[in-house]
Amino acid sequence: MTIYRSKRPDFDYAPSTSIFTFLKRNESPSDAKRVAFIDAVTDERITRGQVFDFALRVGYGVKQIGGKRGDVAMILCPNSIAWPYTFLGLQAAGLRPTLANVAYTPPELTHQLKDSRAHLIFVHPLLFPTVINTLNGLGLKEGEIKKRVIIMSHTSQDEKDEKTVGIPASWRRLKELRNGGKLAKEEEFNGSQVHETALLCYSSGTTGLSKGVETTHENITSVIQISKPVFPPISSDKDVGLAVLPFFHILISLVVLFFFDFKVPNVVMAKFEPVLFCASVEKYKVTTSAIVPPILLGLTLHPAANKYDLRTIKTLFSGAAPLSAGLVKRVKQKFISRGNHDAVITQGYGLTETSPTAIWFLRLLLPNLEVRLVDDDEKDVPPGPDSRGELWIRGKIIMKGYLNNARATKECITPDGWFKTGDIAIIDNEGFYYIVDRKKELIKYKGFQVPPADLEAVLLTHPDVADAGVIGIYSQKDETELPRAYISPKNAALADPKNRDQCKAFERAVQDWIKSKVAHHKQLRGGVIVIAAIPKSPTGKILRRELRELAKQEAKATSATAKL
Repeated sequence: MTIYRSKRPDFDYAPSTSIFTFLKRNESPSDAKRVAFIDAVTDERITRGQVFDFALRVGYGVKQIGGKRGDVAMILCPNSIAWPYTFLGLQAAGLRPTLANVAYTPPELTHQLKDSRAHLIFVHPLLFPTVINTLNGLGLKEGEIKKRVIIMSHTSQDEKDEKTVGIPASWRRLKELRNGGKLAKEEEFNGSQVHETALLCYSSGTTGLSKGVETTHENITSVIQISKPVFPPISSDKDVGLAVLPFFHILISLVVLFFFDFKVPNVVMAKFEPVLFCASVEKYKVTTSAIVPPILLGLTLHPAANKYDLRTIKTLFSGAAPLSAGLVKRVKQKFISRGNHDAVITQGYGLTETSPTAIWFLRLLLPNLEVRLVDDDEKDVPPGPDSRGELWIRGKIIMKGYLNNARATKECITPDGWFKTGDIAIIDNEGFYYIVDRKKELIKYKGFQVPPADLEAVLLTHPDVADAGVIGIYSQKDETELPRAYISPKNAALADPKNRDQCKAFERAVQDWIKSKVAHHKQLRGGVIVIAAIPKSPTGKILRRELRELAKQEAKATSATAKL
């Protein structure tokens, strides 16, 4: 068995405890006054002392309204300065937060509520109607709903949002939980208890429908500690973070908890807005931020990047989706033109199931982890630029399993602890890791494997292409899959149905252009189609299922024989 390890030596880190206990382990009296979180819109702030104090108060309040250790509570809220202490309050009370996507519809929320068995629901005022519609759909009466719902208001803007929605005063607010009392001490998770589930994010996993990922206390405390040796040096007195990626994603372990453990102040944005992002960098002298490729793309295209001073940025680290070298180059050129010659733009790799980070900078496997590459027969693949295999990972960051789904857990975690990521990777002779595609997304053209990510990276180098997504469509005529590209043009007018002739000419031009850029079997024989925007998740992953559905609709509309 060929096992790869980090170039950094393994080390003995702090014994595992609960997430809450871990984060306060090195807290000194002077740390209480340090700013922890800043609202980018209102400039309202919370200190570290307030975070721990509010969390213990929320934990007390949760117990008073019936929450018990091991129960599940849902958080449905965009990024806010109330989010961290609500999350930690649930941890302090021994509950398990399940983090819901703020874009979910009632049917999607219903699935997560039922599967996770969440009872309490912490919800932002603007999402209150969605929760009410969801619970009404489950047949609950208003009296029961009132017992389960807590309105997550903290800032002055939250209070304005309450009035906009028209939430009556009779509904329970977060402030009530904070004012009722305080836990003397958090619930402890010692010894084998660190393997208890600490939070539930939902992921499609390597295959299939959305499943609850059981992330343990040890998973989170481990990933924070083993990430530190490979992360650029951070100073609690000099650095400032900008938290823009969604907190409802497992990336909270990095975006929120990692920086909180570093005692670095974090400016919080509810979502990415180019002007607010750039203005916040200038105003708060932001030095570092976790981002996704669409944010970098926005920085290359939006005029805000030319208006505001971005020279304080030292590190932007991308995750959740592949980051092309071409896009990095364009952003670096933008920074250099604005006087920032030293910014580092890099990326990491991981999954919800790995809590999430496993590889930094695509060369550094985190210490204390092990990796294998295997083929379809689960035999080891030798290293080299032409050797592809499924990436398997083993270590303390691997999830406990999928909630209520022993079969799916067994399919992706081996008896000896290897997690099958479903990602196809290459490890070259110099030790660089290349994630070339998802195993389930590989296009098979006449026996040849065509990774969509390869084609997308090439398409993004076209001077007139803003974004791209590639899928395979099945041709009965050729009895094989054909690669098809959906592209978003920089000239938005081309996506207007009124300019269909121009659009068709552009599609053909791109299809011809790529022929000289890729191997014969990677030609876009399935065509090139212009759309206004490539569908993506909040963390930047291309939603290929939506592209496949679009292709199905197009096939029906044109009476085509293509089968997906």
